[in-house]
Amino acid sequence: MVQQVLGGRYLLKDKVGSGGMATVYRAQDQVLDRTVAVKIMLPQYAADATFAARFKQEAQAAAGLSSPYIVGVYDWGKDGDTYYIVMEYLRGTDLKSGVRSHGALDPKKVAQIGSQICGALSVAHKHEIIHRDIKPQNIMVLPDGNIKVMDFGIARAKNSHLTQDNNVLGTAHYVSPEQTRGQELGPTSDIYSLGVVMYECATGQVPFDGEDAISVALKQVNELPVPPSQINPNLDADLERIILKCMEKDPANRFQTADELRQVLNSYLAGRQVDVPEPTRVLGAVPVSGMGATETRVMSDQTQAMVRPVGSGNTAVRPSSISGRSNASSYEDEEPKGGKGKIIAGIIAAIAVIGIIAFIAMSTLGGAASVTVPNVLGSTEEEAREAIEAAGLEVGHVDHGYSDEFAEDEVMGQTPSGGQGAREGDEVDITISRGPEPVETVPVPNLMGMTQEEAEQALEEAGLTPSASTEANDAEEGTVFEQSPVADEEVEKGTVVTFKVSSGPDTTAVPNVTGDSRSAATSALSNAGFGVDYEERYSSSVAAGYVISYSPGGQQAPGTTITLVISLGPEPEPETDPEPDSPESPTSPDQPVTGNGDEEASQ
Repeated sequence: MVQQVLGGRYLLKDKVGSGGMATVYRAQDQVLDRTVAVKIMLPQYAADATFAARFKQEAQAAAGLSSPYIVGVYDWGKDGDTYYIVMEYLRGTDLKSGVRSHGALDPKKVAQIGSQICGALSVAHKHEIIHRDIKPQNIMVLPDGNIKVMDFGIARAKNSHLTQDNNVLGTAHYVSPEQTRGQELGPTSDIYSLGVVMYECATGQVPFDGEDAISVALKQVNELPVPPSQINPNLDADLERIILKCMEKDPANRFQTADELRQVLNSYLAGRQVDVPEPTRVLGAVPVSGMGATETRVMSDQTQAMVRPVGSGNTAVRPSSISGRSNASSYEDEEPKGGKGKIIAGIIAAIAVIGIIAFIAMSTLGGAASVTVPNVLGSTEEEAREAIEAAGLEVGHVDHGYSDEFAEDEVMGQTPSGGQGAREGDEVDITISRGPEPVETVPVPNLMGMTQEEAEQALEEAGLTPSASTEANDAEEGTVFEQSPVADEEVEKGTVVTFKVSSGPDTTAVPNVTGDSRSAATSALSNAGFGVDYEERYSSSVAAGYVISYSPGGQQAPGTTITLVISLGPEPEPETDPEPDSPESPTSPDQPVTGNGDEEASQ
């Protein structure tokens, strides 16, 4: 590939992935000298205003979210006809590949993954953003075992007009029943999808499968999942109840917020009692509402179906309520009367509706634009109205939202965006900034010296999110010795506070050096991080210069002095004094003895 530079800054290196709308490249940020990931919209979509708006919305949605569990978005822009998003470059693999490779995960790992995904969803939901496509393929598992949620390509702000008339669905295996029906979505829809993800992690398989996306979507609405413990007997009852509560058909019966679910998962991880009721075992009728102004798509590699009202005087295709009964002991449903047929009929009718819509659009628009939409970002509302009307267009919806980039009362968003073509008289929707979003802050409690359970309880009571790890330390075993952010720092509610719990002093096994030479033993102990001292003693069984024994042994802290007892060899025999010879004759004490008697006589 010929190397390309986008925006005069991002040098594309190699392709690392691709999806339905875009291709992802590893790239080099030549300004900040760092590796990034660049997502580039596929050429066939770049010229389509609807797809381009969706692509840009991904960047805007994700760029406003800050969490250790969300892939960071650094930048986005357009270079010629190329739309791109610049993201955090991560090493790892997606969760789907991990489950395929390893099968069912350990229950504690399932809960940990679920808790971290909740951390990401909590941030998004507080910004009134519903992800809509939570699935293992969109969960990145990092080398350290933590996760990051990615791909906000079909996310929609809850108060956006796009939610009212462009309700896009994610992958059929993970969508909620209300998402399948095209109803208005809230945080509980993402929680349902997360329940499906945890089910798959716990069992190694999805709860509902079929030949195509339509049959899977029908099962999401019409069938109860097989209890995961029937597939994986190692799954305990507490985690099973948590998963099945997430997957309740009625949103009102699920966990209502990501924070609520995360607290329950953290309690489970901490070994505390989990108070979750038994799941619903009989399917009742679920109302179908909110279909009058929605477009519904079930997207997969093979199938895409859409249901959308055409306009006044036309009847929207509306799937009817589906009800079914199940045997309380077997969890198997009876076939609902007429429900499946009605939904399939609706999907078939939708195909005809799509053709009509396309025909009307082509006949009306003629494929040509007569005016160019002005760029009004950063203008006041009055200035924006003047510019839009001067171009022969009209101001449509006026929404308001928070922004860190645009000052209060400035236009922070517009649809269509500036520079696009439109017909004279078309509407331009604008969003006015309220300025930065006000945040509620709380002081971080002092966790030092607490047990893990005490620390988690203190953080949850303060409205913060705990994240614990264990590490060897000289602090008392089982107590917190490090935390971030530090105590008394003011942080936004929901912020993740990480802390480390001591597992006791770090220890190392003392090498067995008995019988080694003095130099070899010294080298082995030094390499293991220990100090060395010596004693010497005799030994009849160990050669001189070799180790008789050492102490202390077992597990010791690095730097501990190990005393070597070195052999001096066998102990030598004690020396004895010789006995003196007895004299043959007495000698006068005053008479010097200089020789024998003959010599004295000769003198």
